[in-house]
Amino acid sequence: MNTFISRRLSFHYGWVIVAAGALGIFACIGLARFALGMLLPAMGQELQLTYAQMGAISTANFLGYLAGILGTAPLVRRFGARYCTGVALLLSGLAMVGIGFSSSLIVIIGFYILTGVGSAMANIPIMAVLSSWFSSRLRGKAAGLVVSGNGAAIVFAGQAVPWMNGLTIYNWRLSWAVLGTLVVLTGILCLAVLRNRPQDMGLLPAGYEDRAVAPQPHRLGGKRTVSPRLILHCGAIYGIFGFTFVSYATFIVTTMVEQYGFSQRTAGGFWSWVGFLSLFSGPLFGMLADRVSRRFSLMVVFTIQTLAYLLAGLQPAVPWLLLSIGCFGIVAWSIPSIMAALTGDYAGPDQTFAMFSAITFIFATGQVAGPFLAGLIAERTGTFSGSYLLAAALTAIAVLLSWALPRPESPPQG
Repeated sequence: MNTFISRRLSFHYGWVIVAAGALGIFACIGLARFALGMLLPAMGQELQLTYAQMGAISTANFLGYLAGILGTAPLVRRFGARYCTGVALLLSGLAMVGIGFSSSLIVIIGFYILTGVGSAMANIPIMAVLSSWFSSRLRGKAAGLVVSGNGAAIVFAGQAVPWMNGLTIYNWRLSWAVLGTLVVLTGILCLAVLRNRPQDMGLLPAGYEDRAVAPQPHRLGGKRTVSPRLILHCGAIYGIFGFTFVSYATFIVTTMVEQYGFSQRTAGGFWSWVGFLSLFSGPLFGMLADRVSRRFSLMVVFTIQTLAYLLAGLQPAVPWLLLSIGCFGIVAWSIPSIMAALTGDYAGPDQTFAMFSAITFIFATGQVAGPFLAGLIAERTGTFSGSYLLAAALTAIAVLLSWALPRPESPPQG
């Protein structure tokens, strides 16, 4: 049946995997995480939550994400990426619907921990399975298209949540229920169309058009040895991205309002441009990574991020701040796409899940630590400038770490 389906298509089934993966990222990261900021004000008002309690809800998602990472690799090895992704999305979606019917802070935190667990256990297989479906020369492009689902979710949530909040007195509850239902439906779709390996459908990975130069079966399924030092090296790069990216994303709107005097509406409008620009970040730099190199692409992206953080930290005039936002948006989701391709190059299909899980754990740790430390610096100094300058210093270090990456072994390309 799988072979029949693949032969009926006029294009490689790997691009169906990409489309399903983009929807999966749209759901498990975009809707499950990035819609929270738009829902918290209404939740806080109805449930009379303090800022600390609202922060605890956000932290719960990150803690659940960390926990989910730890269990992903063994579950993928046992059940495969397809079932792991589908079930994880069902878990996240049902937990989000549960939040919409909850009035207790403890219950909401519990559900949002489950949402984070499901997000991690869907995100990692979606990104890692691309290593099996695409040759090295197409892997960055494929991963870039998949992570564009994040930007699409930011744009969608920015329009849909305010509209739904105005439909009924249950405002945020309806939003959680609708968004959760969309995540559940995406999980069902992923169960229907995702496949673990192209060999299951009688196919070679996309990019191996010529069977004469295609990798032998033992190379497609073979294992490569990945040193702990290389994992830590890649993890440090990915961790810096998590630390700096989330710090900026968490506080830049607050900076526009409190330090520049923008209205909430105006600041939110500028932030929505980040979502729009980020739609292009993954495909653009993923293709650059395929055409030039992963190392060069990482260096370019971290250089642009360093400029974004410097411009925000030096407290410039408004046009320079807007340039900072533009620089941030155009590279927003490029690092995950490049790192997914890079781990596939280093580890090979069978080990990509384990390696990507390991570096994603470091990335998630950075996500937890970044906003906390940035907030602490702002509390001590009365401004977020020090936090942005710290982020700029770290991304400058990431440029050097990217330059020092070893060249991965590459199978022959078709």
